[in-house]
Amino acid sequence: MHVDGQINMQTDILSTLHGILGDKGLLTGGDVHPGYHTDPRGTGDVHPEAVLRPASTKQMSQIMQACHAVAQPVVVQGGLTGLVVGARPQHGELVISLERMNGIEAIDANAGTITVLAGTPLQRVHEAADAVDMVYPLDLGSRGSCSIGGNLATNAGGNRVVRYGMTRDLTLGVEAVLADGTIVNSLNGYIKNNTGYDLKQLFIGSEGTLGLITRATLRLYPKPKTQVVAFCAADSFDAVTELMTHMRSGLGADLSAFEVIWSKTYDAILSDVPGVKAPVPPGHAFYVLVEMMGSDPDRDTEKFETCLAVALDHEMIADAVLSRSNSEIDAFWNVRDGMAHAMGKQQPAVSFDISLSVDDMKTIETELLNRLQSALGEVRLFIGGHLADGNLHLVAKTTTDGPQPRDEIQQIVYGFVGDVGGSISAEHGIGTLKRDYLGQSRSVAELALMRTLKQAMDPKNLLNPGRVFDIYANQ
Repeated sequence: MHVDGQINMQTDILSTLHGILGDKGLLTGGDVHPGYHTDPRGTGDVHPEAVLRPASTKQMSQIMQACHAVAQPVVVQGGLTGLVVGARPQHGELVISLERMNGIEAIDANAGTITVLAGTPLQRVHEAADAVDMVYPLDLGSRGSCSIGGNLATNAGGNRVVRYGMTRDLTLGVEAVLADGTIVNSLNGYIKNNTGYDLKQLFIGSEGTLGLITRATLRLYPKPKTQVVAFCAADSFDAVTELMTHMRSGLGADLSAFEVIWSKTYDAILSDVPGVKAPVPPGHAFYVLVEMMGSDPDRDTEKFETCLAVALDHEMIADAVLSRSNSEIDAFWNVRDGMAHAMGKQQPAVSFDISLSVDDMKTIETELLNRLQSALGEVRLFIGGHLADGNLHLVAKTTTDGPQPRDEIQQIVYGFVGDVGGSISAEHGIGTLKRDYLGQSRSVAELALMRTLKQAMDPKNLLNPGRVFDIYANQ
């Protein structure tokens, strides 16, 4: 009888949802293809009973009203490009896909704003901004697939955080639907708006656990008139940090990227990524991509060249090549972007996205190798990332055949991050993959406050349950 009651309840809620969404908005059975439970980490073992595809904020609100009435949990999906297994359905959850909530609602070049639906791909926002000679600075390798809602929910970072900040810095307002269907409209186009709590920040970075973002007003910036890139080699980490300080001082706000690749990672890029050519020869300890975006075509390149020449004279860098064309700029960035492909080629392996102080980055390779190899034998490390933002990407793998000792590697790496007061997630979020290690980066008081917010805003635990933290855990 209990099982029959569950089936009847599920049938009733699906019938209600069909009345809200119609045939196009509700997928069941064979129409629920594997793409709805597959992400870059693989295919999940839970096939969702149904996929809900709202086309408006009103429909999203009606969905949550219906689900709240029967305590039906949901998981929301954008482009399914996340790397922490946060959008895959778990047992008993219905999927809410944002794929039909796609479009640019308004763009104002004078105000520097664009308002979009949450399911809009990042690349479409780029194209809309470009059409009015503006730029939306957030840029990710998954730009053609990832959605704005997902970018906001995970507070995505990317390559130019050093100049423009994270997604939360690029967001003026959001509209979100709460667990009971209440619509909270905090859309606005004002940089200055001190009218009580900044409610949008409750939703940005909360990974869909406090509310479902449906629309956003984002900041646009004038399109840079110049872009100059240098690819450099350095023989010590001290030289790299000296170069970073020097370029920041010399270029000021025009410094738009400072990307560093450790030597083993550079070698892997050159050997494993098709079509990539070495801008500078291998054999150095570190490789640095420095980018400047400015507004003065007559002077910017000269300023950049002067800064680079001083760095060479003072032996901050051992070698360097300066871009002379857009194709060379693309070629340099292809090397940097090849880092993700080269790290992916190391599978099976364990990957990390962490934040550390620059001082701790200096010792990370030797310290982690010592800890890992003491416990697991021979280990290979591949490191690189956004040094000026304090963010590194790292892959660790043992040399043994077969599956990796994932738990042991994670405990050692996240243990090091916790010891130095770093962050276990710089820009990818927590999801379910990093949930058990959140205490390495957040205090007991912080976790308790997070649970208080979750319980207040979603007392039935319906929105992305089990992501970020376990609401029922004691610590």
